[in-house]
Amino acid sequence: MTIGTRDEVYVPLQGKLESIYADVLARNAGEAEFHQAVSEVLESIGPVLERRPEFADAKIIERICEPERQIVFRVPWEDDRGEIHINRGFRVEFNSALGPYKGGLRFHPSVYLGTVKFLGFEQIFKNALTGLPIGGGKGGSDFDPKGRSDREVMRFCQAFMTELHRHIGEHTDVPAGDIGVGGREIGYLFGQYKRITNRYESGVLTGKGLTYGGAQVRREATGYGCTFFVEEMLAARGKSFEGKDVVVSGSGNVAIYTIEKVHELGGRVVACSDSTGYVRDPKGIDLELLKDIKEVRRERISTYAEAKPDADFVSGRSVWEVPCEVAMPSATQNELTADDAVTLVRNGCIAVGEGANMPTTPEGVRVFLDAGVAFGPGKAANAGGVAASALEMQQNASRDSWTFEHSEERLREIMRSIHARCSEAAEQHGMPGNYVAGANISAFTRVAEAMLSLGLV
Repeated sequence: MTIGTRDEVYVPLQGKLESIYADVLARNAGEAEFHQAVSEVLESIGPVLERRPEFADAKIIERICEPERQIVFRVPWEDDRGEIHINRGFRVEFNSALGPYKGGLRFHPSVYLGTVKFLGFEQIFKNALTGLPIGGGKGGSDFDPKGRSDREVMRFCQAFMTELHRHIGEHTDVPAGDIGVGGREIGYLFGQYKRITNRYESGVLTGKGLTYGGAQVRREATGYGCTFFVEEMLAARGKSFEGKDVVVSGSGNVAIYTIEKVHELGGRVVACSDSTGYVRDPKGIDLELLKDIKEVRRERISTYAEAKPDADFVSGRSVWEVPCEVAMPSATQNELTADDAVTLVRNGCIAVGEGANMPTTPEGVRVFLDAGVAFGPGKAANAGGVAASALEMQQNASRDSWTFEHSEERLREIMRSIHARCSEAAEQHGMPGNYVAGANISAFTRVAEAMLSLGLV
């Protein structure tokens, strides 16, 4: 396999990709998550470069791997005792070939530049798969909102937006929420943006409350969308959720609304988790109880077992040891290892849908693919969140508001189209049923064509 034009010296494709990856490693030292995200894409796109040598000639891959802009800033804020804290803020505006940068903000002590770059890189392809006009970006801070009062969170968000506001806009960069950034934080961020700019630009942030420009189904979208994608994967094999046992990791927003939609489609979620362990309920997770514990009381998952006599709490162990037919990792990156994947396959798992960003290790992905498990990668399966954000942007731009039913149907249509794009791309490139390759090929091709058309920008 070779790349290049007829008049050039041909370079072996594998060697060329290896060289590009080596350069990424050298230029982004110590950013393991970003390296992993880049490697996963490069492993899939060889067939595209073989058919489209103009992408290599224009160095599209090298350009995609280098963010258009990286913003790092300090965030000083004052706690309730009057003590000053200094956190670090980030916004990586990765690629705007398809539209304004679009991607969430993550507030978590583990956040550093490598985290934000991995998430932003994934966001380029996830957003491309939606078919909507949005580019890729991501941001956040190493601030931890857990244990902080509402006023402390407000002061931090105001300090964060004081710097961020100069870099964003509805036609430039549109942040949303992620881990640690929910409706409360978005409200404080938007309020500070409005105060500083003296403009009511609803489209500058998504994930807003319904009373000030938010959209129906945005809160549910990532979980619902992932479930819709898995529904399509199962249907392609002549199956459905009906009567199947499902395990969902996590118990935050994505997990909760994944569980809700799985139950509506006839499945039964028998286990979910948090950072302390997992709870197993053979009768099916009581969603109202889980919402009360996690969304209202903000307590640990062990509280669930205390309230339900038939449920068991298992401390410090992996939720993937619970037998299931469908697994939906919805917590964080690299939570599902090769050993976990082997256990799931052995216990009869036939489908996996990634609700989180890159939650399965590369070795785990390989186990699933080799075993013939229908595997929906995060950039495809969890694209429902950003798709709903783009729909929120549409409503803000037209000063309109859609019903829940209409918004959910739009989301379902988008997830069906993402599944179709992934399936068709994999089929066309000789890898039928490989959604990892299909997602990367389809998304990369769309972004590359746009970049080629725009020239050296």
